Amino acid sequence: MINRTFRSRGFRPVATLAVAGLALAGLAACGSGSDGDAGAALESAGPDGVDDGTTLTMWTRAPLERQATTLVEAYNASHENQVELEIIPNDDMEGKVGGAATNDELPDLLAGDVVRLPYWVANGLFTDLTEQIDGLEFKDDITRGHLDAGTDPDGAMHTLPFVEDISVLVWNKDLYREAGLDPEAGPTNLAELQEQAEAVAALGKPGVSGTYYGGNCGGCGVFTWFPTMWASGDEVLSEDGKTAQVASDSAKALYEMYYELNQAGAVGAGSKEETGATWTAPFSNGQVGVMPYPNTAVYAAVEAGIDVGVTGIPGVDGGQSTFLGGDALGISKDSDSVAQAWNFLSWMMSEETQLEVIAKNGEVPGRNSLLDNVYAQEDPLALTMNQIAESGRTPVAEFFSEAFNASGSPWVTLMRNATFEGTDTVEADNDAITEVLGQ
Repeated sequence: MINRTFRSRGFRPVATLAVAGLALAGLAACGSGSDGDAGAALESAGPDGVDDGTTLTMWTRAPLERQATTLVEAYNASHENQVELEIIPNDDMEGKVGGAATNDELPDLLAGDVVRLPYWVANGLFTDLTEQIDGLEFKDDITRGHLDAGTDPDGAMHTLPFVEDISVLVWNKDLYREAGLDPEAGPTNLAELQEQAEAVAALGKPGVSGTYYGGNCGGCGVFTWFPTMWASGDEVLSEDGKTAQVASDSAKALYEMYYELNQAGAVGAGSKEETGATWTAPFSNGQVGVMPYPNTAVYAAVEAGIDVGVTGIPGVDGGQSTFLGGDALGISKDSDSVAQAWNFLSWMMSEETQLEVIAKNGEVPGRNSLLDNVYAQEDPLALTMNQIAESGRTPVAEFFSEAFNASGSPWVTLMRNATFEGTDTVEADNDAITEVLGQ
């Protein structure tokens, strides 16, 4: 396990989404018994918290190391408090959090994938921050998805945006030029996506494919395919998060497109086995024409020398949307330094930090009014991605990871059946997802 206070940068993240399976039943009922003490400490600390030289601990998952490290370095350089950041391998996060929660050993600050947060919140892993968040003068400006993911059914808020990761559509402009396509105009609907992927595949270049996707990665699928359904006017979940709605007409059109691309040989080798670990690599290596992609990996592709085009993920007949993913950050139930931990959160959400640390680093701010900022205006890619983020959505369901992200989940089964095998089982597979969501 890596455990260090970071002072340097350089890790290039591979964007994956957390996967599943954590037994925390009963924690919400017993908790740590410190809610009253935490509330009193936060109230006495005021809106900015306490900066008195306390050492704080923070956990984040490896795919977000670069962004987390940048924030922690900036905070440590300007505060008496110091944050010790522990980077946890993505596949180890659930087990580590589960064991620590059971033993009351969670860190002061805990970051979690937005699709997993509802489960963690339901099991009492976070301190209630409702009064502190309500007290922020810019509360209504905060990105809703990350707030909603950490809000319980009673309306209590527990988290704030930490790292925003949105899904975008990217294309390789050089490959587009070779294929006779307009390098400045990406797909605006599903038919154009298919046509342009097939055009690149028709080049017949060794190792180059029209498109690529995580065919064995549930998180990759929700992150990049849900936006097509949203852009088409369909929902993916019922309002209470207990019923799957991924058998809609737009969903079936999407699955059919990928099946046809597979049949045409336009999908990159390895897609069927792709678990997410190397999902972004083929595009960054110049081997893919067009594909839905995480915005946090776009700059890695640029640094690798790819001339990248970026747009929102289109619906069946047009429009566009994006999955507002990434991680939100809260104060754990086990923290004895809640006032100091709030100092970090308050600083993180300030306009100066959002602009001079987050936006300056090419990341998406967690406040809507700051999406169009001076740094984004100097970088066409960043400005495009920030504009896309304004339409972002985050699905909320307590058992989302079990139903969608987990290895072998019913959503993974649906993806593989529909796009590789072409079986007529979408409705039945959707029902299987609903069964897990409603447990």
